[in-house]
Amino acid sequence: MNEERRILLGRVLGAFGVRGEIKLQSFTNPPMALLKYQPWRLLHAGAESELSGASGRETAKGVVARFPGIEDRDAAEALRGAEVWVSRSRLPAPKPGEHYWVDLEGLAVVNREGVVLGTISHLFETAANDVIVVAGERERLIPYLPGQFVFDIDFEARKMVVDWDADF
Repeated sequence: MNEERRILLGRVLGAFGVRGEIKLQSFTNPPMALLKYQPWRLLHAGAESELSGASGRETAKGVVARFPGIEDRDAAEALRGAEVWVSRSRLPAPKPGEHYWVDLEGLAVVNREGVVLGTISHLFETAANDVIVVAGERERLIPYLPGQFVFDIDFEARKMVVDWDADF
């Protein structure tokens, strides 16, 4: 990947039907928003390529897309597992008070007592709440619950303040 930060927004799940359509797993909300953020960088089997002109529709089974040059089931199935990446600059600016998870990655995490717990590696969803993964002298999983565990996010200082005991 080049210097501009990229974000993983989807994955090819495989062929859909026999005419070259592709079933996509979209990480956008709503799922069809994935199609708005082109061009894409497809990463598959160690190779990278640019893709523009994908079109699609939403079905009961998720997002189904057509990629230029993919005309049959075999060609679509050959892309199974490909990751769909986009440049961070393609995404709209977040609303005031909101942010993208990717913008939290790399922030230092400090508890209210001033103890540095590490840096945010990534976040993930659970049924109960989102979780921050903090990499430091050990890995910590902190519920991403603003007002309960997360008290301040300062992008200029590249720091997040949490209410979390250093011994947890």
